[in-house]
Amino acid sequence: MPEVQPPLTTRGRAWRFVACLAISAAAWAEIAGVQAARYPGWFWLDLAAGVAAFVLVQFRRRRPVVTAVVLTLFGLFSMSAMGPAVLALASLATRRRLPEILPLAALNVTVLLLYGWLVTSEETWVVRYSPVAGPTWALLSFGASVTLAVVVLGMYVGSRRELEANLRDQAARARVEQEQRAEQARTAERARIAREMHDALAHRISLVTIHAGALTYRDDLTAEQQKETAQVIKTTAHEALNDLRQVLDVLRDDDEGPRRPQPTLADLDALLVETREAGMDVTLSRDVTGSPAAGTGRTVYRIVQEGLTNARKHAPGRPVSVTVTGSSDTGLDVSVRNPRGRLDRSLVPGAGRGLAGLRERVEIAGGTLDIVETDDVFTLRASLPWAT
Repeated sequence: MPEVQPPLTTRGRAWRFVACLAISAAAWAEIAGVQAARYPGWFWLDLAAGVAAFVLVQFRRRRPVVTAVVLTLFGLFSMSAMGPAVLALASLATRRRLPEILPLAALNVTVLLLYGWLVTSEETWVVRYSPVAGPTWALLSFGASVTLAVVVLGMYVGSRRELEANLRDQAARARVEQEQRAEQARTAERARIAREMHDALAHRISLVTIHAGALTYRDDLTAEQQKETAQVIKTTAHEALNDLRQVLDVLRDDDEGPRRPQPTLADLDALLVETREAGMDVTLSRDVTGSPAAGTGRTVYRIVQEGLTNARKHAPGRPVSVTVTGSSDTGLDVSVRNPRGRLDRSLVPGAGRGLAGLRERVEIAGGTLDIVETDDVFTLRASLPWAT
């Protein structure tokens, strides 16, 4: 069991000194006068031992056992050392180590008995003045009672100290854990921001990049076609700004202003129409019975959106097939499949983080995401629960 010794304050040192002084005064008061009158050598020895005891007791925390033993042995000839001896015994008991406490308690009772026999012997006449005068059974009972009281008090103080230390330690650990949870929440929030930004903007930006590339590299476009392409770029850029505003609305802390609704499974047709207008050959096979949860539908939308964005970047001009099937009994299965093509990074740069963020999104929704690549075909396949 770890030892708990809180630092002493000035007030704590003061009341301990006063308590020791009071105990020593009460124990030595009745016999001190007789010592001074009849045995002056004993008087000065008792007084010197008492002064030394008040000095030695200051070492009770650094050398608890040695200090307690020495001060207890002072009790063989000095009542003025009683206060420091009691404090040393109580301090040792706060450690709550029985192999240390029991022998010292036995020594304390033995010393008290020896002192009682000394002052009640025929050679000394201070019997009637001694507070420990009396038969052996009375001395034994008195010594055991006092020692037990001091030991119990010390162990109680030690227990309280340990309890307070444990509470402080638990509070400190709770603060650390709270800080860790807050940091994890911030990390999760940053990851969510990254996913939302990528999912909402990558699709639009890739459309703008494709059309801008067409204007840059194709010289056979008529003025009308150039105008139409520029209009598509303008419209898509405007939609990208709206998507960015939507993401910022979702992430801000206040509730001011209306927020655009998040996409769901019902918005999938509009996404494919927009993609076809951009020149992609996309086919959709859908067999969904019932209406899944809004979170599940949004995840399906993001999966298809990311699959189309990847196909547009990595396999431009190739056909893409989208399959969405499921029911409340089986969950939802989503597949985006396209032939592999040659990536032109000069047209559409990419950081390669879209699929990683999509996998996180799917796992958060309770589903699984598989990426199947062959020499000819790239397939993005996901399975989702009906309700997240």
